[in-house]
Amino acid sequence: MSTLAVEAQPRAERVLFGEDDMTVVLVDGRKISVPLAWFPSLAGADRKQLERFELLGDGEGIHWPALDEDISVKGLLRG
Repeated sequence: MSTLAVEAQPRAERVLFGEDDMTVVLVDGRKISVPLAWFPSLAGADRKQLERFELLGDGEGIHWPALDEDISVKGLLRG
């Protein structure tokens, strides 16, 4: 008997911002926190600009139209 393990696409549910970091909450409950310094356009943005993001697809990515920045959840998990 074999078992097929299917890896679900990681999907963001919420994005939160601290003083110097961003936390992405996934639909499965995991949280990914990364320094904003990893993304210069985000590190240089003010709070209002940071909070103007869109979740892409079903949460596979995050897009900031005004900052021209896109981040994939899968990429965040890879570090």
